[in-house]
Amino acid sequence: MEFKNREPKTLTERLSKLVDQASEYFAHRKGLLPLLGILLILVNLLLVSLLPAEWYIVRTNLALHLGLVVAIFGILLAWAL
Repeated sequence: MEFKNREPKTLTERLSKLVDQASEYFAHRKGLLPLLGILLILVNLLLVSLLPAEWYIVRTNLALHLGLVVAIFGILLAWAL
């Protein structure tokens, strides 16, 4: 009897497969997400310095907030793995 690697059909199966693949990928690259978060924070610094204050991304500091969330998530994920 041979087991075939079938494609996931339901949304739950697809999400489960995606989480498994992401977990395997980030297990070997624990510092990638915190570094990406720091990069986004530095990008925000440049955007605030160079772009006019009327722009949405400058007004809301979108890259700063996104960078903080990514960095904190990356630290927590690295700690768990």
